[in-house]
Amino acid sequence: MPTTDEYHIPVLFNEAIDGLNIQPDGVYVDCTFGGGGHSAGILSRLGKKGKLVAFDQDADAEKNLPKDDRMLFVPHNFRHLHRFLRLHDILQVDGVLADLGVSSHQFDEGDRGFSTRFEGPMDMRMDQRQTNTAATIIGAYTELQLHKLFEQYGEVSNSKTLAKHIVQQRKQLPFATIEQFKALISSVVMGNPNKYLAQVFQALRMEVNDEMGALKEMLGQLPQVLKSGARAAIISFHSIEDRLVKNFFKQGSFEELIDHPFETAAKNTTFQLVNKKPITAGEDELKRNKRSRSAKLRIVERS
Repeated sequence: MPTTDEYHIPVLFNEAIDGLNIQPDGVYVDCTFGGGGHSAGILSRLGKKGKLVAFDQDADAEKNLPKDDRMLFVPHNFRHLHRFLRLHDILQVDGVLADLGVSSHQFDEGDRGFSTRFEGPMDMRMDQRQTNTAATIIGAYTELQLHKLFEQYGEVSNSKTLAKHIVQQRKQLPFATIEQFKALISSVVMGNPNKYLAQVFQALRMEVNDEMGALKEMLGQLPQVLKSGARAAIISFHSIEDRLVKNFFKQGSFEELIDHPFETAAKNTTFQLVNKKPITAGEDELKRNKRSRSAKLRIVERS
């Protein structure tokens, strides 16, 4: 079994754990258990009466569970946060943590299809129980759907050309494996191939797992599940994710507010910002873990 560090190095570990302001007898939720790094940090600050509920839809994460009676594991997506808390007779909690990054372990497992470095199926499912895969999307989406997908989630520079090329070539060329898909799109790759492919794969992964939809649903449940004075700490790695978190924390909605000189935007009274600007990795962490470069941590307190 891989160690926590081998499975996934937790990003902004101290900042997130400190930001939760953990009470020894409190009830906390780790929405993204993964290698268990952040969960271990929470458990280390809980007393005997404290409780931690950890969510993870990836079956591999269960291999990292500690033997700790204070912990309850829920093998489902965090979009079902409120439902499973109620199922276990937990009405409200003292804090919620979510690290939205994909674990290092998932990138290093070729048969999961997350990485461009290894041969494997075009899969990319976090939850192996679902049927929608990257290959399904590549084969079924219209040119317009693919264009918008690569443009919004991958910020691919020639997303329109890429979408058109896939639709033209997918009838003749196979795309069931990573190498087959790379061969299918090779003639339209622009700039640094590694960066380009990473952007394309990111877009497909986010769509396969409906990551934006799940994030919106989880954030929307926070006002219900957090006690007054409880905190939520969210670590994001993508500009779209961070924008959703920022807007919801500031104004209670996901819409982008347009500044108007004669209008004052309604302030969200549900949350108080603990940090007005996102917390980012320091120099030491940046040297140790290059994945921390794009990480942004936002923390709020329930009014």
